[in-house]
Amino acid sequence: MAGSATATAGTMPAAPAHAEDRMDPRKLIAFFAMVLGMFMSILDIQIVSASLAEIQAGLSAGSDEVGWVQTAYLIAEVIMIPLSGTLARIISTRYLFAISAAGFTMASALAATATNIDQMIVYRAIQGFIGGGMIPSVFAAAFTIFPPSKRSIVSPIIGLIATLAPTIGPTVGGYLSHAFSWHWLFLVNIVPGIIVTIVTWNFIDFDKPELSLFKKFDWWGLFSMGIFLGAMEYVLEEGNSNDWFNDQSIAIAAVASGAAAIVFFYRAFTVDFPVVDLKAFANRNFSFGSIFSFVMGIGLYGLTYIYPVYLGRIRGYDSLMIGQTMFVSGLAMFFTAPIAGRLSTKMDLRLMMVIGFTSFAAGTYIMIHLTADWDFYELFIPQILRGFGLMMCMVPINNIALGTMPPSRIRGASGLFNLTRNLGGAVGLAVINTVLTNRQDVHYERLRENMDWGNPAAVDQMNNMAANFSTYGMDGSSVAIKQMVGLATKQAVILSFSDIFLILTALFVAMIFGVAMIKKPAPQGGGGGGGH
Repeated sequence: MAGSATATAGTMPAAPAHAEDRMDPRKLIAFFAMVLGMFMSILDIQIVSASLAEIQAGLSAGSDEVGWVQTAYLIAEVIMIPLSGTLARIISTRYLFAISAAGFTMASALAATATNIDQMIVYRAIQGFIGGGMIPSVFAAAFTIFPPSKRSIVSPIIGLIATLAPTIGPTVGGYLSHAFSWHWLFLVNIVPGIIVTIVTWNFIDFDKPELSLFKKFDWWGLFSMGIFLGAMEYVLEEGNSNDWFNDQSIAIAAVASGAAAIVFFYRAFTVDFPVVDLKAFANRNFSFGSIFSFVMGIGLYGLTYIYPVYLGRIRGYDSLMIGQTMFVSGLAMFFTAPIAGRLSTKMDLRLMMVIGFTSFAAGTYIMIHLTADWDFYELFIPQILRGFGLMMCMVPINNIALGTMPPSRIRGASGLFNLTRNLGGAVGLAVINTVLTNRQDVHYERLRENMDWGNPAAVDQMNNMAANFSTYGMDGSSVAIKQMVGLATKQAVILSFSDIFLILTALFVAMIFGVAMIKKPAPQGGGGGGGH
């Protein structure tokens, strides 16, 4: 059981390991129902991203309001994820997961019936907060109920779901909103949600409630953690569009987050029963695994964001076409998952991470040479490298971070581990948006300096365009100037995309060297890892 999830897992006698290989069918049914619940929760992070325009039109919302459909979900979820470990200890995994699945399903139904943007934001916040309780519970269950010999099967499953769900989110969302309506972005959760609720309520029996802990629950710690993480997520999500600290609300949120962080960390290390157990970071492999998870969050959510921006803004794709193009990464992950699972029993997990980070860096390096003409086929190889790299990294990162944690720490540690991935995504998106904005301005100024009357090539281009437009009875000179400005702006945007890919390439190359800091992990169940 969970006691096997230690650093000495690979040296256990053969007989006990063989006995552990016989899995309880009830636990398997419960686990796969939990996996489905986690998939729904993570999918909903991105499922609306490609369909915000349809939601905006359907609710008659302003462009500055509709972004909160995404932001409200993320802020609420990032508060619940670290809290889930403590709640699971108090009320048990069974009650936490079943209540979360039921609440998520009801919030999805409410979101589908929203008639204005205010209702939608409230329902999305409820959906994110309750749904966030399902994500860490799956990671904790995987390392609690399965013996190390089964990690080569279980780790790829949870790694695939954690990375595939946000990747195909825009695809699923684009298809649903095109084929039906934006309401189906939320209605699609109802039937699976009911099934997950019923199955988990009846089949989960991994642990027992410790209701006596409720008397020691740190309410001030919860309050400070909520402000700390919620305000920080708000700053990261809204900072670039609101000119960062020049905006009063952003500045206030940053100060509130900093002050709440001090209170939260003080109480986390001083009270008897903290709302989040930070002692998991004393485990060196967990600490480095969390750092790698943070970086993978940047790569996962950052590229899930930047590809659609390029395809929409430069290529003029609609949400369905963007989803079809992005699906390549999802297929690459799907086919790599079993390979990664098998390799995790055959080779050093650190070498797997090096291969994964190298693949990811190669994919972003190719994208440095992006032009306005790149289409599905030019993006095909970079997306395959990205999908392959994600799975080759996620499986060993999960095993390294959580595989050596003691059973008493695994629930709290899984919440922290998942939090790092989400925070990595939030920080990555904030940095990407800021760099895109700033570098676009820099590149535009440089291009404009070369598009003057002293540049013969620019003058010839201008004269040719002016003459062409004049033949149609237009003011050729003024139209040509506007066209030249448009070309310069478009090229500046493309160059800023290239800068982002260069930064990401450097980041993942750095991670290759960072792998050397990890202690050599124990074998994941030996040669029988893939057996049944």
